[in-house]
Amino acid sequence: MSDAQRMTPLELRASFGLASIFGLRMLGMFIILPVFALYAERLPGGHDHTLVGIALGAYGLTQALLQVPFGSLSDRWGRKRTIYLGLAIFACGSFIAAFAQDIYLVILGRIVQGAGAVSAAVIALTADLTRESQRTKAMAVIGITIGVTFGLSMIAGPVLGRSIGVPGIFAMTGVLALAAVAVVRWLVPDPVATLPHAATDRLRFAEILRHPELVRLNLGIFILHGVLMALFVVVPFSLRDAGLDSAAHWKVYLPVMVGSVLLMLPPMVASERRGQHKPMFLLAVAVLLVAQVLLGLLSDSLTGLAVALLVFFTAFNYLEASLPALVSRLAPPQAKGAAAGVYSSVQFFGAFVGATAGGAISQHLGAPAVFVVCGILTLSWLAAARGMRSPDRLGTRTYPLPQMDERHAQGLSRELAQAPGVREARVLAGERVARLIVDIARFDEQHVLRLIS
Repeated sequence: MSDAQRMTPLELRASFGLASIFGLRMLGMFIILPVFALYAERLPGGHDHTLVGIALGAYGLTQALLQVPFGSLSDRWGRKRTIYLGLAIFACGSFIAAFAQDIYLVILGRIVQGAGAVSAAVIALTADLTRESQRTKAMAVIGITIGVTFGLSMIAGPVLGRSIGVPGIFAMTGVLALAAVAVVRWLVPDPVATLPHAATDRLRFAEILRHPELVRLNLGIFILHGVLMALFVVVPFSLRDAGLDSAAHWKVYLPVMVGSVLLMLPPMVASERRGQHKPMFLLAVAVLLVAQVLLGLLSDSLTGLAVALLVFFTAFNYLEASLPALVSRLAPPQAKGAAAGVYSSVQFFGAFVGATAGGAISQHLGAPAVFVVCGILTLSWLAAARGMRSPDRLGTRTYPLPQMDERHAQGLSRELAQAPGVREARVLAGERVARLIVDIARFDEQHVLRLIS
């Protein structure tokens, strides 16, 4: 493998450091799922299952509402500072929930936890710190981290619930959030701005919302996380009814998560090396649909459920890694934070709607109806995704530069970014080089050389 095909040490540091932050965000949502309802019964007001549902869903709801503001803030104020702020807010919410004496204060804590909505800023920073050719790998690390976090949450939640209690779990996530500030500060490299932040003030969110390719991707993440949360309203009951005690559910989740990660890696590598992004993406959505059918047909069998979950999470992990990478490719370079904010908002809103709707459908129509509705939603996604455009064939170009100060470097960066076929431009005054990501079919190299000279 050539150097161009490998991730650099900086890209590896950025990918694993930011993946750990993303894992913490999802940990805050996942780890209490297997234990919270039983804990809430002992709290004043916890006998009302509506309030329990609000406590579970409030995190995703405030995440959805605040992803766009935090993503936009990261474009103007800086990625790292925005992440520090979000982690501090998340820690405050965790400690509020940890010391809550009734269900209402737990709800407040969950609302504050979700208000630390740094997912968009993390995705944008990942895009800033990785080359186009390596970006899907970085997003795959994040996607794998989410899958591992979910699996560990299903295992660790009951264990920690018995040892330190749910308040202890909340306090633990708060401490981890504060520790994550140090991870971002010392492990994650500083990004290099591609355009002056002031340019983002003129961006219109309406343009991002109307972008046909971004609309398809946002629809996809809404359905993907909606289906995930809806299924896990009923899957634990299916496992129990198939003869597996709730304390032993980890025996299914652990091999499923490990197996799904191993199965998703070959198609991910193939899509990158052979440029088959669209066929592999459509195949993954189709596999997700097959998983819904298998869950509906095999829900009475423990082995059948395990196989269906393995199929589901293989497709889920692939799509979870591919979707943000495609968003970063299609978004305007100076608005990655804003586009990622819309994407993350839709993701968390899908989780909130999926959990709420899945519970209502299961309550009134039964578990099989949940699988049917999830299958219909996945089929509609497959139909919409058929019209997606294959990503442009991109390449990286590096040019030597004369010595210049930071002001001239920013001006040159702005001019290069507007050149025909240039997707991203980074002028590194200290290293005296300009690094461009270009659309090979449209790139006018002579124009770039004239700008540099």
